[in-house]
Amino acid sequence: MNNKVLIVGAGAIGGFYGGLLAKADADVSVVCRSDYDVVQQQGYRIESHALGSWQFTPSQVLRDAADYNDQADYLILCSKVTPDIDRVALIRDAVAPHTAIVLIQNGVEIEQELQQAFPDNLLISGLAFICCNRNAPAEISHLAYGKLILGNLSDSHDPKTLYLRDLFLRAGIECEISDDIIASRWQKCVWNAPFNPLSVLSGGLATQAILQNQENFVRRVMQEVCSIADACSHPLPADIVENHIALTRDMPPYKTSMLLDFERGHTMETEAILGNAVRAAKRQGVDCPCLQSLYVLMQLRELQIRSNSLLN
Repeated sequence: MNNKVLIVGAGAIGGFYGGLLAKADADVSVVCRSDYDVVQQQGYRIESHALGSWQFTPSQVLRDAADYNDQADYLILCSKVTPDIDRVALIRDAVAPHTAIVLIQNGVEIEQELQQAFPDNLLISGLAFICCNRNAPAEISHLAYGKLILGNLSDSHDPKTLYLRDLFLRAGIECEISDDIIASRWQKCVWNAPFNPLSVLSGGLATQAILQNQENFVRRVMQEVCSIADACSHPLPADIVENHIALTRDMPPYKTSMLLDFERGHTMETEAILGNAVRAAKRQGVDCPCLQSLYVLMQLRELQIRSNSLLN
């Protein structure tokens, strides 16, 4: 029952969570492009400090969602949220009438595009609190954490959402249902908004070094995100900043996903993480000078990537 899963964007995050669902006896297929040949030949090798090591062999390995030879109960979208990726076009050909669309993606205010495109499908918004990297083609390293938070924009306790949660729990990963998934998105943005751009703007510093040297600035950015969430009617826990600071001190030295994208010359999630937050602040009349500054500087970094691409 409900065990046909298609992962679209099966890099580090998609490969890791797809591997977990396969351990829970789900029938998991993947759409991957850059690693297609390696995954097709040998599957994924996953190394986890908490969960051990295992090989994940997908049922189908595809270059495009349209090639999926089945009907997905869950289509889990793990692509980046960037202007150059058309998320609707990426998944449209694999969405059946009964398919639940699951987002495991960064950013705030990212659901509307998919809601409008697929109004009759269940949309499950998800967040991964995880340190996980792709070390080489089809080789994934799970460094720390891994908790998933899932929620619907309407009924958070839809049976399909509960069943997906239970699959992840069966595989040994913490997973919970949020009654306010939008607030949960803002909660993750409290961490992403300072550490992702600062890892790029600092020239590649790991999260611990950023915190050790610029804790006051990190706190100011976090507080601004909290103020925006509150103005958007999604107040966050009073101890959220302290919790994020403590978790960052405890995590291993970690390169953020935005830094990895920058180092590879890829488009970064500047708009999903920073731009959408700044636009929400403007809409609600909230001042966010630190966040605004990070956004402007990251736009210049994005311009640098595009300029270098044209030169090459």
